[in-house]
Amino acid sequence: MLAVTQQPQKMTVEEYLEWEPQQDVRYEYVNGKVFAMTGVTIPHNDIALNFYTPLRPHLRSRGCRVNVSDVKVQLSPQSQYYYPDVIVSCDPQDLNARKFIQFPKLIAEVLSPGTSGKDRGDKFTDYLKIPTLQEYILIDSEKISIERFCRGEGRMWLYYPYTAYDIITLSSIEFEFPIELLYEGVAFETEA
Repeated sequence: MLAVTQQPQKMTVEEYLEWEPQQDVRYEYVNGKVFAMTGVTIPHNDIALNFYTPLRPHLRSRGCRVNVSDVKVQLSPQSQYYYPDVIVSCDPQDLNARKFIQFPKLIAEVLSPGTSGKDRGDKFTDYLKIPTLQEYILIDSEKISIERFCRGEGRMWLYYPYTAYDIITLSSIEFEFPIELLYEGVAFETEA
């Protein structure tokens, strides 16, 4: 998401889950506080959709689901609820989920100047605590660059950076694609 604004009110998880669907914008929930998720850039949206498009048919045949932007993930019943840009779950409990995903296998965030710090900071730390998460992908929206974090042994996470002309391998879902696929039709700002 492009901009995140903290709302003044504090609420319980139950209050949040009842209140948030009635709002005009989406809100993330972090330890009693809600944060409005507002507007994204066109490149941000295009990248998320470029990622989603080939994943959907690949994952459906494997009994998995993939969602973009408007589906939240529950980190724990009483703490955080985030809206990742792309989320994949292969857990049978999530296949017919109606409110949120609980057992993600892969989460991707498209980075923008306004969200990069949070996506690399608090969200990064929180996501890596999810027992079912196998891969966390950070996709730059300003240049061709992807960072992939893949669960290793124990608490270890392996880091894989990708740049132009690389082939991205997502081992958790047995999927490979050229990095350019994510940036197809994306216009980068040119330097003046």
